[in-house]
Amino acid sequence: MKLASLAVLVIFAAPVANAAEKPSQAFLKKALQGNYAEVQMGQLAQQKGQNDDLKKFGKMLSDDHSAANQKAIDAAQEIGVTPPDGPNAKQKADYEKMSKMSGAKFDRHFARHMVADHQKDIAEYNKAAKKADAAGDYAKGQIDVLQKHLDTAKLLSSSETSGR
Repeated sequence: MKLASLAVLVIFAAPVANAAEKPSQAFLKKALQGNYAEVQMGQLAQQKGQNDDLKKFGKMLSDDHSAANQKAIDAAQEIGVTPPDGPNAKQKADYEKMSKMSGAKFDRHFARHMVADHQKDIAEYNKAAKKADAAGDYAKGQIDVLQKHLDTAKLLSSSETSGR
């Protein structure tokens, strides 16, 4: 009788374990796509930026998000997520739109985009950081970097706005 009870418990517990992992899996997929997008946007800022500080910020984005992506891939593999291999469709569209701009207009839009993007990312990472799994550990380790990016983007955005 005890063995049958254990079997029933295992059968009913398995879907709960899978359901509990889904938010973490979704977060990691989104984080990986975001990292790919930030690397590309950082490279774009280095090419198209007019302001030297914005170009430096672009390099910081590329470097930091490349490093973060390796950590995210490791976390994804740990919880059985097949990592995406690039940005999502919206991120690609944002890149295309930004790639058509130049000069001060590019700098202004890029800085504003990075402020909005990193505010959203920090909220998502803070939520994921509450999970006691590889996704939560990854998220916890990235929040300070994302905050540094947000602070830099805000400075660039306010200097672009006041510099008009």
